[in-house]
Amino acid sequence: MNLTMTGIDFAHAPLQQRERVSFVRGQVQALLPQIAARPGVSGCVLLATCNRTELYVHGADGVPLDPLALLARAAGFSVDEFRPMSVACAGAACVQHLMAVAAGLESQIFGDDQILTQVRDALTLAREAQTADSVLDTLFRRAVTAGKRVRTEVKLTGVPASAAEVAARRARDFFGSLEGKRAVVIGNGAMGRLAAATLRDAGCAVTVTLRSYHHGETIVPAGCDTFPYDRRCEALEGADLAVSATTSPHYTLLARQLAALQNPPRLLLDLAMPRDIEPAAGGDARVTLYNLDDLGDLDDGRNAAARQAAVRILDEEQAEFDKWYRYRQALPVIAAVKDTALDRLHFDHAYGDLYRDGDIDGLLELAVGKTVDLLLGGMKDVVDADRLAACLTHMRKGSGR
Repeated sequence: MNLTMTGIDFAHAPLQQRERVSFVRGQVQALLPQIAARPGVSGCVLLATCNRTELYVHGADGVPLDPLALLARAAGFSVDEFRPMSVACAGAACVQHLMAVAAGLESQIFGDDQILTQVRDALTLAREAQTADSVLDTLFRRAVTAGKRVRTEVKLTGVPASAAEVAARRARDFFGSLEGKRAVVIGNGAMGRLAAATLRDAGCAVTVTLRSYHHGETIVPAGCDTFPYDRRCEALEGADLAVSATTSPHYTLLARQLAALQNPPRLLLDLAMPRDIEPAAGGDARVTLYNLDDLGDLDDGRNAAARQAAVRILDEEQAEFDKWYRYRQALPVIAAVKDTALDRLHFDHAYGDLYRDGDIDGLLELAVGKTVDLLLGGMKDVVDADRLAACLTHMRKGSGR
């Protein structure tokens, strides 16, 4: 299959390089049609998360494709600069990789809860842009199914499920306890809300900054206060820690803003990609700054058995996709078999005699018999009784026999 993927992820590229090729929703929507319009591209899906940017491309048979070059051309970055830090795979390895990504096996945080939604969202954006052909659509749906199965069938031991939970653990380790600490969360998207709820559950008094508030529409975790985003520095004064998790293309906190505070937060946690907090803020002796790469992976090997169980599930789902793909590839041959069988029947003298006599039952019996004989006659080396029995069982389903 002409299926390829090229990606830039946390395991092969530092954060400062990854954020140069990280894309928010609007950018993905703009890039997909440009990539799909290139010669030989049948479909494309762009997965852009905090820790990885991966372009999946399905192309016409026999047409060589370079996803990184396609993405670089559309997004305007140097393919030569990023080639050494990119990863690539094709065919079955590409299928296997996406399923592992959706299951959280390739995440910075083993079993990451957020990645499954991100894989699903990537497919949704491609559908909206009309760039997800049948192969990529089926592959991504099967990957989501694989991820769901891993989450429901595999038990993880003591591993945080998201970057927000890792950040809360880092904060607890930093302070010794989060009970009674004041926390400010900048950003009220999925990650911001999760961070706010996690810190609240850990005992923090949490304030969430909002750009606007619409009653009944704006979701704020229960037990959290709110504060205007434009006045966020006021909320930071005297706080113990701050988390920023937005999709803003610009910094939400500048070094000079933090330097101007009398009592800035002692701990800053930047969970955004591209980064929300200006790196220079970490130069202030009064604060400690952690970004996504500083959080690391808290899986300490306790989940080796879980990984093995997850791999077995992924193998099963990959086998299902492979069966679908082989059948899809066989469809033109199936159509040709039908046409050839019909042509052979037309040349059969008995066919004409039965047609003139109006013997419908005879025509059906002849057509079926000749078609089965023609088909199986070319498969003598692969057909056996067991396979035919399985075929017969499938044919009898729903027939009442």
